[in-house]
Amino acid sequence: VQLQASGGGVVQAGGSLRLSCAASGSIFSINVMGWYRRVPGNQRQLVATLTNSGNTNYVDSVKGRFTVSRDNAKNTVNLQMNSLKPEDTAVYYCNAVTKRYAWSTPTTYWGQGTLVTVSS
Repeated sequence: VQLQASGGGVVQAGGSLRLSCAASGSIFSINVMGWYRRVPGNQRQLVATLTNSGNTNYVDSVKGRFTVSRDNAKNTVNLQMNSLKPEDTAVYYCNAVTKRYAWSTPTTYWGQGTLVTVSS
């Protein structure tokens, strides 16, 4: 399974960016898709995830500003980021937990990371 992320860049504080990620390969189902981020020197942090049943999970610091969405037919996940703050600056990683067959054990995959820089 490959995850191809896009949409990072540089934006001023208060601005918006949209990240997209497409999963491809041998996929029977995707249990969870979402986004994590890492600031240099820190651990990777969950930003937002969305299950195939529609349940979302957000880190408190982005609630009300970020929205995660999925297109299950296209195996894509998006992250709409509004009211960006300098502390949102990080490398953002797409994440997917997939099953190759109905009976398979779910496996976690990561995208290559896309840099989001928010200037003050």
